[in-house]
Amino acid sequence: MAAAFLTHLAGDRIEVRSAGSAPADTVNPAVVEAMAEVGIDIAAETPKILTIEAVQASDVVITMGCGDACPVFPGKTYLDWKLDDPAGRGTAAVRPIRDDIRTRVQNLITELTPGDRA
Repeated sequence: MAAAFLTHLAGDRIEVRSAGSAPADTVNPAVVEAMAEVGIDIAAETPKILTIEAVQASDVVITMGCGDACPVFPGKTYLDWKLDDPAGRGTAAVRPIRDDIRTRVQNLITELTPGDRA
């Protein structure tokens, strides 16, 4: 959800990579539905494994509770967002998680693109 919001809201101003330390085989259908409700289609997305190369190529790394499974490199900015896991939850339970993520992403965009009004 975070990557989809970041891509949707920031456009080409921020390069987005999305991966997980233990990704599921498919995107949670409730997450797909909740995102569709706000006009973002992630139905064709597939979860990807986090690689060392992806972290090395990033300036800012947002983690969501991956702990020691996430590689750490000097010079990167790391933010750990404490969020409820949408796994196994229905759409109604995913909505507040989605909305929390959207707010965090909007704040992140403001931090990463100060003065940018585009």
